[in-house]
Order: sequence, then structure tokens, then C-alpha cells
Amino acid sequence: MERIEFYRERDTYGEFSNFAPFPVEIDGKCWPTTEHYFQAQKFQGTDREEAIRFAASPSIAAKMGRSRGFPLRSDWEEVKDEIMYCAVMAKFTQHTKLRGLLLATGGAEIIEHTRNDSYWADGGDGTGRNQLGKTLMQVREEMRRHSLKDESQSKVVS
Repeated sequence: MERIEFYRERDTYGEFSNFAPFPVEIDGKCWPTTEHYFQAQKFQGTDREEAIRFAASPSIAAKMGRSRGFPLRSDWEEVKDEIMYCAVMAKFTQHTKLRGLLLATGGAEIIEHTRNDSYWADGGDGTGRNQLGKTLMQVREEMRRHSLKDESQSKVVS
């Protein structure tokens, strides 16, 4: 199976990074990046959420979200995968170029490759969970199914 590895937004497939500069609209608000959205959701409904949304860069948003000077929402561990899914789905459905790039990966395994993270990435040695890569592959599959469904519904039967 082909493998596609990504990490930094300036590298090949860097568009898959949550730090890549593709704004998303979710719940009626515009977020500069999916990283801004994801980190802010740790503090949903608080002033901290909005402060992260307006952070000057995704790295600042990430630093703010990882700070434990503010309490995380109590259900964070239960909802974080779904929040990431929502962010990734918004990004790849709202940006046509990105949708094409993701669909063009075919059946390749998508891996966030870094030793900096063993939950969202592969831990650098393949032992990590690669949850962001799995989420990207799930979104790709759902977009593919949806596009096939749209094609079959648009065929005119005479």
C-alpha cells in the first residue's frame, strides 16, 4: 500500500496539516485554520475560545490550547476525535483544491509523520495512533462515496 507522509505545511502534502492556511467556517464563525478551531474547542463557550480564534498564527493558537492555565471542558477526551473530524471535513469540503488533492491520494495510507505526537501522528516511528491520518482517510472515503452517490443521482434515465 502506498504511504503518504506529511507534517509541516510547507512540505509535500503540507495542505493536510492543521496549520495550513485554509480558513474554515464552522457554526457560523470563520476560523483562520483548523488548528485554531480545534484548540479553541477545548474551551468551548468561554472567552478563551474567542481568544484562540483570533490568535495571530496556528502555532500561537496551539500554544494557547495546550496551556493548562485554563480548565479544559470536562468532556474533552470523549469529543476531541469528533471535533477533529468536523474540522477536517469542513476544510476539505470548503476548499475545492484541497478536496481534489485528498481524493487524488487514491487508497494510500495517509500518515502524519512526527515524533512530536503519538496520538494525532505516528510518533515518528510508526508506533503512534496516527489519528489525524485516520481522520483524513475517513473524510476521503466519505467524500468519495458522496461523489459517487451524486453521480448516480445525476444520470438521466430516458
